[in-house]
Amino acid sequence: MSKNISDLSFRKGIVDNLFDRMGKGEDLDQLAQEFLIGKANTYGAASFYDFLKPENKNKKVYICNGSACVCAGTQEAVMDSLSSVFEPAEIGHMTCLGRCHENGAFHYDGKNYSAKSKNDIVDILQGKKGTHTIDQYKVGGTHSLFSEMENGISEMEKRIKLMLQTNSETLLTQINTSQIRGRGGAGFPMAFKLESCKNTASDIKFIICNADEGDPGAYSDRYLLEKQPFAVLYGMIVAGYITGASWGVLYIRAEYPEAVESIKTAIAMLRENNLLGADINTSGFNFDFKIIQAQGAYICGEETALINSIEGQRPEVRTRPPYPTQQGLFGKPTIVNNVETLAAVWHIIDMGGSEYAKLGAERSKGTKLVCLDSHFNNPGVYEIIFGTPLSTVIETYGGGFKTPIKAMQIGGPLGGIVPISKIKDLSLDFESFANEGFLMGHASIVCIPSDFPMIDYLEHLMDFAQYESCGKCFPCRLGTKRAHELLVKAKDGSYKINSALFDDLLTTLQQGSLCAHGGGIPLPVRNVLQYFGEELKAYFED
Repeated sequence: MSKNISDLSFRKGIVDNLFDRMGKGEDLDQLAQEFLIGKANTYGAASFYDFLKPENKNKKVYICNGSACVCAGTQEAVMDSLSSVFEPAEIGHMTCLGRCHENGAFHYDGKNYSAKSKNDIVDILQGKKGTHTIDQYKVGGTHSLFSEMENGISEMEKRIKLMLQTNSETLLTQINTSQIRGRGGAGFPMAFKLESCKNTASDIKFIICNADEGDPGAYSDRYLLEKQPFAVLYGMIVAGYITGASWGVLYIRAEYPEAVESIKTAIAMLRENNLLGADINTSGFNFDFKIIQAQGAYICGEETALINSIEGQRPEVRTRPPYPTQQGLFGKPTIVNNVETLAAVWHIIDMGGSEYAKLGAERSKGTKLVCLDSHFNNPGVYEIIFGTPLSTVIETYGGGFKTPIKAMQIGGPLGGIVPISKIKDLSLDFESFANEGFLMGHASIVCIPSDFPMIDYLEHLMDFAQYESCGKCFPCRLGTKRAHELLVKAKDGSYKINSALFDDLLTTLQQGSLCAHGGGIPLPVRNVLQYFGEELKAYFED
């Protein structure tokens, strides 16, 4: 982190934002001069992102290479079809497009599509897009807080006016009583962040919605942003009211163009009804929103890398302390919560914290949105009460598997890889997964088919990990690359990996990395080695 660059980036405030203007393709030399930060900073930052790199300037179409699409086996056919129309240099990759429930995903002309056949692709490229942009997935579950939400503008107006008549300490107490933990994967208590930010003196504070949902298999944030935008915005407004923040920043991934449009529309409706801006409803409370469209970097899901990104710096992880609630965006007290966490505030305030806390188990309170991929008979987004048996999620709500499955990666690339034999031992909560040696993360599921080689899946994981590393710390930058190289050599059949050496590499990653990217990737690898050792023995030696 460079404090000087943070300060210079904030000279024009949050509205005239350096990174936002980078993303719109403005000249980097001119931006460096205007923001007084030097060309090395603008070029160094821009070159990090998939959609700002010079080598990606001429891409015309992007194919999803997320784990769900890879395991579904659909992307080779998509590539073949697109290769008949585009030159190789015009085809890029995105991870992931949030179409894990139907696969065949690609991005063209600013929109996402799922191709069921070669004819679909031909229609799309010829402008006969029809309903191809509209994907279908089920929404349901053991509870229905999100699926039954009535969140039109009239309801928002009523709720905001009620909030303005309520003491901020009362609202904080409700959230604290609910015992809600962050839904992005880390499970950090929301109320702790709010109280810390509230108690930090500053005339400027920020609420950031981390909508950079980059984990393959997860599309719950996309559902909320597109279908329940007012719930997300309400959670940010309440967080601003509690902490004294006057700005809400939505950092939305470029891979979700429809989500950006939905949020823009909802914000415009709030503004038209005088529910944003200065002195809202003559209450003395000021609050407004700024949308920042991300430019393709998985590491920006980590809160400090995200903060660096908004500032126009390279999205490298910051060391902590200081924590964002004391020194965050532009050095100001900042709350960073993910989409689902913020959306849950709607129900906590509505039900009351104590009633919300009655849902769930142990230290996992409330409900969790779970995404099921296309290997289920009923793929979709399901709202599940914490503590529900995993078997219920799979059989009752997912309808079981369409095809033979040997394992599931739950919680994204850093989540645990659960063999089918362990389903009976798990329930949907942080504690159950931790006790069995897994990580629940955001709880969304990517299925690994019985005929999908685990050595291929490990190589896919490490390829993802080394490509998406921010590069700040040596263990992650070098360790993920070396692990990928070893797995590629073993796959080629010319080399056997020394088990002790590989375990030492994983330990170095786990203990030496600055953040959960490098520190988390060893867990799924070790899960595979533990439960699929017999399948992998041809690639390893003692």
